[in-house]
Amino acid sequence: MTQPVEAGVAAVVLDLAVAQRARGWSVVVVCPPTGWLADRARGLGIDVRAWRATRGPSPLLVKEVVSLRRVLARLAPDVVHLHSSKAGLAGRLAVRGRVPTVFQPHLWSFQTARGALRAVSEVWERRASRWTDLVVCVSDDELVIGRDAGVSAHAEVVCNGVDTDRLRPRDSASARASLGLGPAGPLAVCVGRLAVLKGQDQLLSAWPEVLARVPDARLVLVGDGPEGHGWRGSHPTADHGSVRWWGHSDDPAPFYTAADVVVLPSRAEGMALVPLEAMASGRPVVAFDVGGVRQSVGDAGAVVRAGDVGALAAAVAHRLADPALAAAEGGRGRQRAELLFDRSRMADQIATLVDELARGRIS
Repeated sequence: MTQPVEAGVAAVVLDLAVAQRARGWSVVVVCPPTGWLADRARGLGIDVRAWRATRGPSPLLVKEVVSLRRVLARLAPDVVHLHSSKAGLAGRLAVRGRVPTVFQPHLWSFQTARGALRAVSEVWERRASRWTDLVVCVSDDELVIGRDAGVSAHAEVVCNGVDTDRLRPRDSASARASLGLGPAGPLAVCVGRLAVLKGQDQLLSAWPEVLARVPDARLVLVGDGPEGHGWRGSHPTADHGSVRWWGHSDDPAPFYTAADVVVLPSRAEGMALVPLEAMASGRPVVAFDVGGVRQSVGDAGAVVRAGDVGALAAAVAHRLADPALAAAEGGRGRQRAELLFDRSRMADQIATLVDELARGRIS
């Protein structure tokens, strides 16, 4: 069950649904009826049930909880797996512990809230522990943050995973040609929803310093979102000739292949898929030190202090100016992705936990 139907959370939900169906389980995805997840799941023959819900808290919450309760009453599931904050809120209010419940926050709700709403979110997560049989955290950082906030439910860490068969090192020149990105030259790529949390504005602020060190560098921003119009219209670097706003893409793989370095300027994460996808593609990663980043990137790039745009610029420029370093880190990243972050490992771990929960072996 999920409200986000695009990007990382949706990709994880689909991977798990496909893997669990392959085990012979009866799997139903409950989500808003339109969008990438619903369309892709239906195309793969997975049962999708409509749940209309807004992304954040709203006056429609009571209606969303009631409609969810009706869906679940018809399905009579053995286990309910709730993904991300909205499903975690509405789902636990609807179920209230009557069905074994897994909650996977993919970033705690209180990490993105401000002021009084943050305090309310923390209180909710603490109290909702009574209706949560298992919390699945996608990184060690996420587990520590939850425990520090008082979340007491039984918890396990299962790191995110990606398709290391589809995402693999390929020829950069061919990828650039297919995308129309022109001849070889230093290229940084940032993939993600254009939103405050994802921090592309911080990368734009760092970009003039990158250009000062590597004058022929180029930046491609892949994605769209609520901040896209504002950033393109007001950020002083937005219209520089070295910056290309690509827009949304259903397949980021060619962009990773085309890149010399992949940048993650996020303000907060649980464990982002972008570094894992970049590493699987054999590309180094430069990222701010937010949730799960050090655990995922390791020695396959640079992790700098969150919000330090100068350090971000220096790390990006260093890799753009030193292809040998970038290639070595990319090779190590590929090894890390295969060993630690393959989606089959993630799916197997989740399936084992869900099976144990359904059999009453987790309490």
